[in-house]
Amino acid sequence: MRTLSEVTAALDETYPRHWAQGWDRVGPVCGRPDIAVRRVLCAVDVVPETVIEAIEGGCDLIVAHHPLLLRGVSSLDPSADYKGDLVHTLIERSIGLYVAHTNADVANPGVSDALAGRLGLADLRPLRPLDGPEHEDSGRGIGRIGRLSDVKFSALVEHAAKVLPATAWGIRAAGDPDRIVRTVAVCGGAGDGYLDDAVAAEADVYLTADLRHHPVSEHIARGGPALIDAAHWATERPWLDTVAERLSVLVDEVIVSDIDTDPWTIHQNSGVNRVES
Repeated sequence: MRTLSEVTAALDETYPRHWAQGWDRVGPVCGRPDIAVRRVLCAVDVVPETVIEAIEGGCDLIVAHHPLLLRGVSSLDPSADYKGDLVHTLIERSIGLYVAHTNADVANPGVSDALAGRLGLADLRPLRPLDGPEHEDSGRGIGRIGRLSDVKFSALVEHAAKVLPATAWGIRAAGDPDRIVRTVAVCGGAGDGYLDDAVAAEADVYLTADLRHHPVSEHIARGGPALIDAAHWATERPWLDTVAERLSVLVDEVIVSDIDTDPWTIHQNSGVNRVES
């Protein structure tokens, strides 16, 4: 039997907090260090549905990717906001909460490794490597680049839709459906800040989430890599299997949440594909 402090120490070793971005909030959020941890729930988001899942599963700890309390708060009044209510519920149920966010994004293996694994990419390297002596030759950094056997872009889009978790958002793509793809860049979560890195890496395709109209339009007009835009949750859910494997040697049971916490719940196609494949 492990205590919460022992489990969080192991997570800190795998995902050191100083790897996180300065704006991020990672590490323990609540839970006394001496509570026994036998069962853990891994989830992308801490929302009412995943907290209920942890309670019903008899979990002692939630390990989440997205921070519940990212910005400063002056009150945790449970009647005023759902976040305050969730924190009270976790404390009252003696359930700890731990967050690994941007520190898990850059880890090796990290969020984008799991995403690349779903696509079957080989020979992975960082899209944007971390700087500094600590990270030299570590394979750590934002995103991943890997290779595939030659495949048409339209076939890769279809493959991505099959291997990523299903969501109402689904998959959107921009590019020539007949383009031959050999090199693919990926970034779990919101990745339009790394479009230029995908260009510099000479990727044929870049898959990420939360792509916006103007950056995509300008990128395609400049002849950049073809793009695949998936749901944010779907690009990060594969990492839960990675952290669950790490935790399985420490605790009795690890539950991976498959609750789709992507906020988009309805998708209605208003037309046909502009480019037929």
